[in-house]
Amino acid sequence: MRILKYALLGLGVVIVVAAAVIAYLAATFDPNQYKPQIVQAVKERTQRTLTLAGDIDVTFFPSIGARLGKATLSEKGSAREFASVTDIHVAVKLWPLLSREVVVDALEVKGLRAQLVRHKDGRTNFADLGGAPPPGKPAPKPAERTPVKIDIARVEIADAAVSYVDQQAGTKYEFDRLNLKTGRIAEGVPSDIELKVHGRGSEPAFDLETELKTRLTFDLASNAYALQGLDFVARGSAAGYKGLAVNAKGDLESRPATQELIASRFIVAVRGKQEGEDLNAKLEVPQLNVTRDKVSGNRILIDASRTGGKRRMTARLEVPAIEGTAKAFSARELTAHLDMQEEGASTRVKLASPLTGSAERRHYELPKLVANVHVANPKFPKSPIEAVVNGALAVDAAKETATLTFATKFDESTINGRAGLAKFAPPAYSFDVNIDRLDLDHYFPRTAEKKPAAGGQGKGDAAEQPIDLGAFRNLTANGTLKIGALKLSGVKSSNVRLDVRAANGRVDVNPIAANLYQGTLAGALTIQAAATPGFAAKQTLTGVQVGPLLKDFADNDMLEGKGNVALDVTAHGNTAAALRKALNGNASVRLTDGALKGINIAGSIRSARAKLGALRGEHVQPVNRTEKTDFTELSGTFAIKNGVAHNNDLAMKSPLLRVGGEGSINLANDTIDYLIKASIVGTSKGQGGRELADLQGITVPVRVSGPLDEPFYKLDFAAIATDAARQRIESTVREQVEKRLGGSREDKPAGSLRDQLKGLFGR
Repeated sequence: MRILKYALLGLGVVIVVAAAVIAYLAATFDPNQYKPQIVQAVKERTQRTLTLAGDIDVTFFPSIGARLGKATLSEKGSAREFASVTDIHVAVKLWPLLSREVVVDALEVKGLRAQLVRHKDGRTNFADLGGAPPPGKPAPKPAERTPVKIDIARVEIADAAVSYVDQQAGTKYEFDRLNLKTGRIAEGVPSDIELKVHGRGSEPAFDLETELKTRLTFDLASNAYALQGLDFVARGSAAGYKGLAVNAKGDLESRPATQELIASRFIVAVRGKQEGEDLNAKLEVPQLNVTRDKVSGNRILIDASRTGGKRRMTARLEVPAIEGTAKAFSARELTAHLDMQEEGASTRVKLASPLTGSAERRHYELPKLVANVHVANPKFPKSPIEAVVNGALAVDAAKETATLTFATKFDESTINGRAGLAKFAPPAYSFDVNIDRLDLDHYFPRTAEKKPAAGGQGKGDAAEQPIDLGAFRNLTANGTLKIGALKLSGVKSSNVRLDVRAANGRVDVNPIAANLYQGTLAGALTIQAAATPGFAAKQTLTGVQVGPLLKDFADNDMLEGKGNVALDVTAHGNTAAALRKALNGNASVRLTDGALKGINIAGSIRSARAKLGALRGEHVQPVNRTEKTDFTELSGTFAIKNGVAHNNDLAMKSPLLRVGGEGSINLANDTIDYLIKASIVGTSKGQGGRELADLQGITVPVRVSGPLDEPFYKLDFAAIATDAARQRIESTVREQVEKRLGGSREDKPAGSLRDQLKGLFGR
């Protein structure tokens, strides 16, 4: 008892002395006197400048506390501001510190501002604040210490703002209006958390107001965390969606050290708008337990819909009960339903497959994928179209890759190939598809195009739908498409190959290769998905029969022959009409053993010869499909500017005729204005050659004008008569001159005189 008495007495003395010391310090100690030393210590230790503009207040009992007014901290070795704060208050209970327990009465931070930067060389402007060793020096081994217990009565952060700039990636993220309130934070003690923050970023682009309410329980010793009554809300814009609203509710428990995750009554709902369409999606996870040794869970359900205007899409994914371990789990049969409807057309897809995977490796597979596809469209010549697709899907979430192999047969087509994702965000697609034969006209029939009036615009131009290349702006893709036999827009081709590369709003299709109409096609196409879409095409047809090609493609039967055609053009515009008007580039054609259909120039000249004495002026005749002008060779080049193709070097040869010409074709309104000059050559071969032998040298002007598919031919018979009369006068004068000069003598003076006469008559 005496010992206890003296012990209590001694303890009382200690307490009194300690209280007296604390009271003395509180009354006499002024921490503001030490501001210069504090600033200097920070400068020496971190090479940063600390500015203490506000007062420092210190308390000693019953809690050790400090309040710091306005302060700023610079970046290392720079005067540029790194962080600032308007007020910080920390209060720690004194006695628990003696037993290595940190009991904080309050932690308050107001007006925090911080600018975090990752430089282009990978360095950050905050790495030195974490106590990292200098470059080249190994980190010291941490001494073994008794774990410090943390107990914070409350935390309050008000009006904070933090920004992060990654100069390597070219991204920027900002978080402001950050407000955090908590209850007691201690191990094993449920703590109410309330967080509000506004965030925005560049890649991926987002601008969101978020709010989180939950009850947090943690155990640092076992590295376990639990969120009960989670209620998360985000509103704003993200992933191209505006008016976005995301709400997540449920209970989550995580133990990262043992790779355990438990989700209960977890629901995520999403609403938003994109390009005039409404999105609604919902994820339901009633119960999911993932541990290192076992995976189990009830049915997981995802419902989604997207509607806008006359278009509607709904989808449902259902995953049945999951069983297995984190290393290998499986589900009996995953099912998915997709239903799309638009303007009377509909597409329905039903998909089913067993599910296998590994949560540990984050690898998932649908090994026996079967998809039933039903497409109905009243505009199709054949409707509905049904097909069964068999394949397999593998997803590696750790590597962010996915691969789909597939095979199907419908109508006359057998299709197989591979498609995949080389990266999830942003998605990078890959594909390699093989089709034995495909008739696209069977499913997408050509419609009669409303042509504008000659020299003007059609009525439908004002209402023409703009070209929408929005899907290409963020598309990243790389792949190959091969088709054994293809029919598209009436054109029949074989051995078709398209190599596609897309990135940064640009799509390159190169090469474009095919066999068609006894020849080959080789070329490339570039699409720029800019605000004003741009197109560039280079195409070369070699050894092609142009007659059947024009007939099948444009229902135009004006030209036949075999040869080469080259095209190199560019255009920019928001509509098809604008593209035609903005077409620029060049083209060339060289054909052999063909015919110009619609007019028989030789026949017209023959008719003129029979009526030469009676004809005056011009004679206009429409195209006559039964008539044609044969040629052995035809060539010409075109300079295309603002939708008008100009030519001035037409050269067409036949045993009877030599044809030249110049003029233009207006591709914007499909009209032609061209002057053909045909001359009779000295031969008895060809179309009616013997009957025209006496018209040798006569030039026949033929004006071709009007709609490109139904032009008019205008023959200037007066010019023919004038040319013929001049030829006869020239011949008569020559004969008289030769007689006066001595008949048929070919002496030098006579030759000179004849040459002068030729010049006089333009011959």
